[in-house]
Amino acid sequence: MSKHPEQQYLDLLRKILNDGSTRVDRTEVGTKAIFGHTMRFDLSEGFPAFTTKRVYWKTAFKEMLWMLRGGTNIRELLEQNVHIWSEWPHKKFIDTQPKESEESKMTLEEFERQVLEDDTFAAQWGELGPVYGKQWRRWKTADGNEIDQVQQVIDALRNNPTSRRIIFDGWNVGELDQMALPPCHKHYQFFVDPNTNKLSGAMVQRSVDSFLGLAFNICNLAFVTTILAEQTGYDVGEIVWFGMDVHLYLNHIEQANEQLTRQPKPFPKLIIKRKPNSLFDYTIDDFELEGYDPHPAISAPVAV
Repeated sequence: MSKHPEQQYLDLLRKILNDGSTRVDRTEVGTKAIFGHTMRFDLSEGFPAFTTKRVYWKTAFKEMLWMLRGGTNIRELLEQNVHIWSEWPHKKFIDTQPKESEESKMTLEEFERQVLEDDTFAAQWGELGPVYGKQWRRWKTADGNEIDQVQQVIDALRNNPTSRRIIFDGWNVGELDQMALPPCHKHYQFFVDPNTNKLSGAMVQRSVDSFLGLAFNICNLAFVTTILAEQTGYDVGEIVWFGMDVHLYLNHIEQANEQLTRQPKPFPKLIIKRKPNSLFDYTIDDFELEGYDPHPAISAPVAV
């Protein structure tokens, strides 16, 4: 019998636990890390939402749709009950307040409420800077113009599918210092096989939180490849993931060991219930994961 495709991920967790080097990182939590790893998933055999712990796929898809529309403010996510980006602007807000002031004691929940209710506060403190959506849709050029990289990808898939430049990228060196967090999944590239009419997608990830983040990243790579295929007239092929600094935070080791005791279940099927006229017009209600029956979630703290 062939191995379940999710076994690649479980093998990666084992490799990090067994062979990873312990390193002090930016967050000061510490990690066990390896450098350089690859996984492949054939989308025609199922959608790679991992099953050994629940992946909150709707949250992942909402994040990707927000990025594809060019979003950079957490208010748009909070309005959809998505909280995965809130820690960074909250920390920035707290760090800039005078010590002992009431503002310096604002909880994350209070901060999010203020972003939702106060337009001025949201504009100042909910903004993440020129993160993914800005770079993907509005990359600023030296002459003051902007490049819509995602639209260029769509145009190339329709008009020049054998191009080796079907790429969008987030690593804008000149604007990294303005971002709440420099892009982790930084480079996307797409490939059309004329013999099969299949579209495959690849992503290079410079920094990989292997317990909390990686399942989201694989899910979203599969998601964006699938909706690009639908919009441009292709069947789905493979996704290929390239991880660079691939790590487990030291306070995730117990959780990773728990996940390794579980057996993968069959991957679900992504159902697209509506095809809008544009890639940028999908909503979360257009999607369903048919047959997704994962093991329970395993909670772990986010390193900020």
